[in-house]
Amino acid sequence: MRIGLIGTGRIGTFHAASLCRNREVGSLVVTDADLARAQALAHRIGATTAPGVDEIFTWGVDAVVITTATAAHAELISRAARAGLPVFCEKPIALDLPGTLSALRDVAAAGTVLQMGFQRRFDFGYVRAREAVREGRLGRLHTVRAMTSDPAPPPAAYLPLSGGLYRDCLVHDFDALRWVTGREVVEVYAAGSDAGPAMFREAGDVDTAAVVLTLDDGVLATATATRLNGAGYDVRMELAGEADQVAVGLDDRTPIASTELAGPPPADKPWPGFLERFAPAYEAELAAFVDVVRGERANPCDGREALTALRIAEACERSRRERRAVRIDEVPGA
Repeated sequence: MRIGLIGTGRIGTFHAASLCRNREVGSLVVTDADLARAQALAHRIGATTAPGVDEIFTWGVDAVVITTATAAHAELISRAARAGLPVFCEKPIALDLPGTLSALRDVAAAGTVLQMGFQRRFDFGYVRAREAVREGRLGRLHTVRAMTSDPAPPPAAYLPLSGGLYRDCLVHDFDALRWVTGREVVEVYAAGSDAGPAMFREAGDVDTAAVVLTLDDGVLATATATRLNGAGYDVRMELAGEADQVAVGLDDRTPIASTELAGPPPADKPWPGFLERFAPAYEAELAAFVDVVRGERANPCDGREALTALRIAEACERSRRERRAVRIDEVPGA
């Protein structure tokens, strides 16, 4: 199998190395707007460098992996669809609903595959939590708490391009919430704070956010996020039911200290970032994509899942601005 990868930044570099290790991938072609960066990566991992995106689509690849800046995602998805090629794309499809819907229409018209990069669906802890809920081991679920805390903010130049904290960061929690519980979000109430570094206010973004989400069976969920968690990278989900409760992301690297006398000690090596925390999950989602391309499994996360998560994020942004609860059916694009 010959795969073309577009975008050799941090996550693109990780995915390229993962694909080179996959025994079903015979060759990998990489390209990037920074061609020197793509060439350096190709030299390190034994891949081929394409001089531009056009060559990815004319050199006879069997599938495309998109890890570019978000602004290019929708156009590249549509181009791959028109070429009849399966696509793996890091989230999001686009930063807005019109761009997302346009790309999804092109994929549907072509009848091709679009797998989205929501890697938490492949994380051991989230998989186990999903099993516990689906098998009824928690009893009737009543409360879910999700959180994503980054240890340090991204560069200031990234913020205006990110789509904001709900679309860029919490969208992972929204997808995981739906996937683990098997329920749909019907209403959100969101708040955000820009009391941290001035760059967030200048970008019209927030550095910390909290959301209350109501699911279609009455379960209440909370989701919080921050860019300023100095203790380390902290991603968790807690699910509480009438019979039991479980926690995802609670291990000896969780960056939290107990104030109790008999509490566990602080983590010696807290998670420094998302690549370290989710490395096995990232590897697994690319292996799944290869299997999808080979026709050996169903698509585990298609573009409609990304659209649903984006609509929740859009509702949160509207809720924050308007200071009111927002129903998901108020957001177009269903």
